[in-house]
Amino acid sequence: MRVGIVGGLDRSEQSYQRAVRAMGHELEHHTGYMRGHASLELERLVDRSDLVVIVTEVNSHGAVQTTRRLLRERSRPAVLVRKLGLSRLVALVEDHASALAAAPGR
Repeated sequence: MRVGIVGGLDRSEQSYQRAVRAMGHELEHHTGYMRGHASLELERLVDRSDLVVIVTEVNSHGAVQTTRRLLRERSRPAVLVRKLGLSRLVALVEDHASALAAAPGR
C-alpha cells in the first residue's frame, strides 16, 4: 500500500518513512506549498496513493482544498488531521490496511 501525506513538518518525513516502510508499505510526502509544478505533483501523489492523509495545521489552505477536491473527484475519502505524530500515522495505516484486507473481492 502507498500512503501519501500532504502537509506537516518536513523534519518528520524520515521517521514517517522508516515507520511506514517497517510496516511493509511506501510513503510519499508533499509539503503543501503550491508554487510551480506543485499542483501537478499533488495530483500525482493522490493518483498513486491508497491512503492520503491531509495535515491541516502545517499546510497551505490551497493544498488542503486541492487535495480534498482531487480525492472527491476520485471517490476516495479524505483523512484530515490537525497534527500528525508517528503513533497517529501508524494507527491510520494499520486501520486502512485492515479495511482493505477485509473488503470484499480482496
